[in-house]
Amino acid sequence: MKTMTFATAATLLATTAMADVNIGNPMGMTGPIPDLVAPMAAAVDLAAQNINDQGGMFADGQAFNVVRADSACDPVAAVDAVTKLINVNGVSAIVGPVCSGAAIAQAESVSIPAGVVTLSVSASSPAITTMEDGTDLVFRATASDAYQGVALAELAIAQGMTELAVSYANDDYNAAIAAVFVEAYEGMGGTVTANEAHEPNKASYRSEVATIGASSENLALFSYYGSGGITLMRNALETGAFTNFIGADGMLSDEVIEQIGAENLGTTTFTTAASDSSTPAYAAWQAIADAAEVPASDPFVPNSYDATFMMALAIEHAGSADREAIAASLRAISSAPGEIILPGQWAEAKAILAAGGDINYEGGAGNQDFDENGDVAGNFSKSTVVDGAWAAELIQ
Repeated sequence: MKTMTFATAATLLATTAMADVNIGNPMGMTGPIPDLVAPMAAAVDLAAQNINDQGGMFADGQAFNVVRADSACDPVAAVDAVTKLINVNGVSAIVGPVCSGAAIAQAESVSIPAGVVTLSVSASSPAITTMEDGTDLVFRATASDAYQGVALAELAIAQGMTELAVSYANDDYNAAIAAVFVEAYEGMGGTVTANEAHEPNKASYRSEVATIGASSENLALFSYYGSGGITLMRNALETGAFTNFIGADGMLSDEVIEQIGAENLGTTTFTTAASDSSTPAYAAWQAIADAAEVPASDPFVPNSYDATFMMALAIEHAGSADREAIAASLRAISSAPGEIILPGQWAEAKAILAAGGDINYEGGAGNQDFDENGDVAGNFSKSTVVDGAWAAELIQ
């Protein structure tokens, strides 16, 4: 009887050792920003392909699988999606979600109670920094809007916008960055003539535009392009309420140009998280992305690759897909000391870890050293319309 028990246990251990490594990937494939998310999802898949093409996970070469779900950039949908990923699909960790409201809701309701690490590819609300109490399970591969809001305020002042009105969508992401922006802008001497929330997904925003439009020709707009931002901009232009627009990455989409017209966007500037294209890490990333026809410089695309690659490195470092070990390993593989690992260098990283060495991943999106809150520093760019398309310039 004991012999049978030992044989069964050995068989189970061998089966577990050979099991694939599965991570959950709740992305906003539908909802307010699907055009932005599609290349981000492609970058996640590219990272998984690079890992599997270079030997997979651990000594046995297990497959690294991305189990995707649609969080729809919606808190309720994100909770449902991540609940299924964790409880039904049994994933070891979460890479995503995309939007801040979705990331916060699923973390508070599902992933933190389950002891599962979340590494968001783009959720940037300042509220994420302080949401944990006694755990270390929420990370992100993009900078907090506590930084982007300040950068945007500096940009507005530099562009001569000494006064402006503010309109923000009533959601976690847009309300948070608007608050950071207003505080920073006023601290720099700017005057906010109106500061009003608008509800997403309305057919018309003419009344909102009329309320704030008599105060300034400049509008700081914080919204998702697919859930009201385009409509509000169109209403503002139709009524002549505003002529100059400034805002953040929720509005940075080709659909804005298609719907509003490039000729009407000559005085529009939107910021987003960006990469420093002069670094060796970005060069490595661009080579990989170009070969796969993934747009290397699109918003949050390198962040999506970095997050996926780092999660695999963390699991490899931990030596198993055990959920409890991933957070500490995520910190270990992303900061000094250790040999620098660039995007695509899976085989090199795997060999170093197998020999007991340390690695330090440097991503296409920039340095990925996590602070005590799971945040990273970051760069930002400003985008304007040039020759009918968005043209980005790194903010120094």
